[in-house]
Amino acid sequence: MAKRSEIEGMKELERMFKQLGKVPQTVATKSARAGASIALKAAKAKAPVDTGALRDGIILKRERRVKVGKAVYDVMMDPAKNDIFVKETLDGKRYYYPASQEYGFIAPDGSYIPGYHFLRDSLTDNAKQIEQKVLDTAKKTVEKVMRG
Repeated sequence: MAKRSEIEGMKELERMFKQLGKVPQTVATKSARAGASIALKAAKAKAPVDTGALRDGIILKRERRVKVGKAVYDVMMDPAKNDIFVKETLDGKRYYYPASQEYGFIAPDGSYIPGYHFLRDSLTDNAKQIEQKVLDTAKKTVEKVMRG
């Protein structure tokens, strides 16, 4: 897989950062959230729907332990809904339903049921759109800060 040498619009954003001097935290936070919201919508759209609990359990959560000036969001299953997602087989083994749907599982007859990869594909399929949204949001936020 060939690497791209440049992200479209990045040089312009770097010039704006240099003009501004110190970049406010809101730029990173708003940009990261905007990009992550694309992955969140895609994951919810790709999630298998039986009762809708799996789709409704996908949330966007900001990571707490990151460096100052950096914002990271995670598309994940809601830990508050573990009572819904943790299931038990007839022989008493516990399993996590979202993981079995994402990665696949071995059926009682021994056959392998492949996963849907709804969380992974929400990022990989939309990488270019997420990059562009992060850059566009960062530009808009920096322009707003520069105007006053």
